[in-house]
Amino acid sequence: MDKADNYEVKDIKLAEQGKMNIEIAESHMGSLLKIKERFEKEKPLKGIRVGMALHITKETAVLVKTLIAGGAEVAITGCNPLSTQDDVAASLAEQGIKVWGYKGESNEDYYRYLANVINFKPHITIDDGCDLVTEIHTKHPELIKDMIAGCEETTTGVIRLKAMKRDNALKYPIIAVNDNKTKHLLDNFYGTGQSTTDGIIRATNVLFAGKNIVVIGYGDCGKGFAMRCKGLGANVIVTEVDNFCALQAAYDGFKVMKMEDACKMGDIFCTLTGNKHVIRTEHMKQMKAGAILANSGHFDIEINVRGLKEISSGERRVRPFLDEYVVNGKKIFLCGEGRLVNLAAAEGHPSEVMSTSFAGQALAVEYAVKNKENLPIDVILLPEEIDDDISKLQLEAMNIEIDKLTEEQKKYISSWKEGT
Repeated sequence: MDKADNYEVKDIKLAEQGKMNIEIAESHMGSLLKIKERFEKEKPLKGIRVGMALHITKETAVLVKTLIAGGAEVAITGCNPLSTQDDVAASLAEQGIKVWGYKGESNEDYYRYLANVINFKPHITIDDGCDLVTEIHTKHPELIKDMIAGCEETTTGVIRLKAMKRDNALKYPIIAVNDNKTKHLLDNFYGTGQSTTDGIIRATNVLFAGKNIVVIGYGDCGKGFAMRCKGLGANVIVTEVDNFCALQAAYDGFKVMKMEDACKMGDIFCTLTGNKHVIRTEHMKQMKAGAILANSGHFDIEINVRGLKEISSGERRVRPFLDEYVVNGKKIFLCGEGRLVNLAAAEGHPSEVMSTSFAGQALAVEYAVKNKENLPIDVILLPEEIDDDISKLQLEAMNIEIDKLTEEQKKYISSWKEGT
């Protein structure tokens, strides 16, 4: 480990590789770079401290640079023990940015690094999963009086924040960036679909064509993953607890059944629910020999990994991100220790997708600063026009032009008088 007062990273000598990877990411993040250009001129975040708990990836580094361009001071740590890209962390450290994180963090280091960001006394938090917000509320409530707002990146975090609100535990405003159309309908669908497939393939090098792939959860992430599996020639089975999502899966042409039935048929299983123990030991005991388990939900609780260890008679690491367990004489394989497979075994979402997601984060920070006197203590959405502007910026970055309404069309859709 290499460390100084303002950083702790695995190997500072990886900084040059990290710099090059960040440059590659930037070349695909046109919408965010347009915001960065404006921020450099206007400095809307001057004097603001932003504390971040996000996946430390090359795309996140571009967001960090965007916020700094806007005048902010930034401190960042990871939000998942296996998601940090060590070369990127080293590059940020070399640039003088406060950063703490490495791939494979111990639980102790994970929370120590969160404490480092909290000691930075941020005015705004950017969180992925709500751990930073939870630590502030439970252990450092004295900081809340100086908080302007928080921004939450993922579905799991939004679920936790809404639970805090229901319990009257939430003490400062949080913008649910996850709920932007440019986040959950792009990032969750296209990003998770591609990067989850990528992670499983990198971990196993398995052929998807002809396999029975069980998609557990058919929300935006599950829909995206199922689509990619279908495109690779797999037979997709969906398990769900939500009637409408199950109906959508059936209409999309997929088999829908209970997990107690799917567990006997699947070759590859992937959880995308945000919930706990959706693959349990009673399922694992009935799986085929050679079954592959992966998780693409935020926390490592969707697969009962502890239960798997308890029922297995043997365990070994057979590839860098693949562990083999022997259950009732059959081998079962677990990708990425049951953590986010797209980041544990691969590199996360493509840069183009993260451009719109992080454009949402950058504009949410600006919106919070500009409206700090009027934000309710609640889980709130960005105005629709800001979300629409993000789409516009990305279209411009892709050199795509679209039509505009004529005056006659504007009048027609704003009036109720013209009928048959």
